[in-house]
Amino acid sequence: MSDRRPLPRQVKLFGAVSLLNDFASEMVYPLLPAFITGVLGGGAAAIGALDGAADAAAAAVKLGAGKLSDHPRRRGPLIVIGYLIAVVIRPVIAVTAAAWQVIGLRVVDRLGKGMRGPPRDALIADVTPREQHGRAFGLQRGLDHVGAILGPLVAWGLLSAGAEVRTVILASIVPGVLVLMLATWAVRDGNGRDTAWKGVVSEPLGTESDHAVSRGFTQFPVLAISFFYLLRMPEALIILHAQRLGVAIALIPLLWAGVHVVKSGSSFVGGALSDRIGPSRTMWLGWASYVPLAAGMAVASGPLAAWVLFLAIGVVAGLTESPERSLVAALAGPKTGSGFGVYHAATGVAALIGGVGLGLLFQQTTAARAFLVSAALGLILVLLWPFVARGPKVPPR
Repeated sequence: MSDRRPLPRQVKLFGAVSLLNDFASEMVYPLLPAFITGVLGGGAAAIGALDGAADAAAAAVKLGAGKLSDHPRRRGPLIVIGYLIAVVIRPVIAVTAAAWQVIGLRVVDRLGKGMRGPPRDALIADVTPREQHGRAFGLQRGLDHVGAILGPLVAWGLLSAGAEVRTVILASIVPGVLVLMLATWAVRDGNGRDTAWKGVVSEPLGTESDHAVSRGFTQFPVLAISFFYLLRMPEALIILHAQRLGVAIALIPLLWAGVHVVKSGSSFVGGALSDRIGPSRTMWLGWASYVPLAAGMAVASGPLAAWVLFLAIGVVAGLTESPERSLVAALAGPKTGSGFGVYHAATGVAALIGGVGLGLLFQQTTAARAFLVSAALGLILVLLWPFVARGPKVPPR
């Protein structure tokens, strides 16, 4: 049964930081497919590379930041610098003149994410009792998606008032400054607990075991999570497909806000469910949900179908993001920083390969074929995971 005690103050503060940061980020991100294809003349492959390269370029940074954040006192500076990079870089996209420049700046933006992600997640894991990990990461991811609701709504309001896309991108600096102020406050006494990790009785891998880190952290669990990032259709390509199905560009920010309403609500549910039935089972439910939704996108034929399916895909994030982090925290044991560094790096590399591959398939064949390939690979993962997740039972300490 999940622990209903109040969450630590730092968890709540980082939830607020995530809200404001995604407010700024999502003013920009949903406009990039139209900006690249319409203003800069890029294609679907460039959009696939945008998502993949942005998530993967920071792999080495994530590993290094994770290793450094095993030392709690180094976490605060890494987190603040990571957010600073994003605040400075995002508005510069407004003055780009070519698709490769947008991709390059997006990569630098994600380098900041790579620097701040592992120490932030390690701090949250260390200051939170294990029984509350699902709720803690559910709160952080849920508020992150609340920010992703507000950002596109503000972007839509500005576009509706006659602002140009470049102007909207430039305006993202306003919430970005607030992010820096709040992040600095959040890490002021956020060093975490040096001895937060404590052993627990043995469980099958399907319900997580702290001893698993000694048996090879990157074995089946993180490899399986990375495989999902490899096969998952990049959201930028889903947006492009929605546009081709008839969703007007002016409505894309509303569509993006809507999907984050779903992500936010389902993140709170996914976090609580993770504490109740285990991260592995909750994560599997998210993967199983993705398969019919991706297949549905392959046969969608109009804007209504695009709206319904894209909004429903938000449930997948809600059921996977928090459990992934809970599982990593359990597997990493006392080395939470390194554990999250490996997790973020592995999923980033997988996202790059998958984003470019699916983008090329999307561009050189059809969108339907790309979605069907993604759904088929997802089905393989769903069918294999119950057998893989059983894992070897580890004797108690």
